[in-house]
Amino acid sequence: MTTLLVIAKAPVPGRVKTRLTPWCTPADAAVLAEAALADTLDAVRRTPAARRVLVLDGAPGPWLPDGIEVVPQTTGGLDARLAAAFAACSGPALLIGMDTPQVTPDLLGGGLELTADGAAFGPAEDGGFWALGLAEPDPAVVSGVPMSVPETGALQRRRLVEAGLTVHDLPVLRDVDTPEDARLVAAAAPGSRFAAAVARLARAAGAR
Repeated sequence: MTTLLVIAKAPVPGRVKTRLTPWCTPADAAVLAEAALADTLDAVRRTPAARRVLVLDGAPGPWLPDGIEVVPQTTGGLDARLAAAFAACSGPALLIGMDTPQVTPDLLGGGLELTADGAAFGPAEDGGFWALGLAEPDPAVVSGVPMSVPETGALQRRRLVEAGLTVHDLPVLRDVDTPEDARLVAAAAPGSRFAAAVARLARAAGAR
């Protein structure tokens, strides 16, 4: 059974995209986070998979589309939460975050196909990773990997190789962490909710 996983925080002001302030207010940052999450979930919903699961820190909101199963995140560090998400799967599973609203069904579908042959790894430009796919969802290949450090991606990929997995690399994508990231990702996905939200905030800032 193939599974697409999205690990995310509910878009609550002050809890998401805090690095976007003071470029925008906490409420504005939450608007951008909600748009990014909605775009991501829409791409997931349109990607063929047996299960589509949102692993959520917080409560679902009106941004949640039909066809997405919601499970709560466990406690602990990010590596422990990722490991727990994989542990709940049977069969190939591809996990992504909410920081890359430019993902498409074609990209995710291709990632799932590659996942079935060992592992898929999507590096991020900041040194992390935006996607991780495992043909056999073994939590041990994630548990203990240092997260949110410049070498996270390299360390995670090395863990996959050391586990004897054939690693298939996905395209490098940019996470939305900073105002510059937001502008560049919006430009890369011009028809997205995220791009529209960035444009609205830019117009509002110009009017002040």
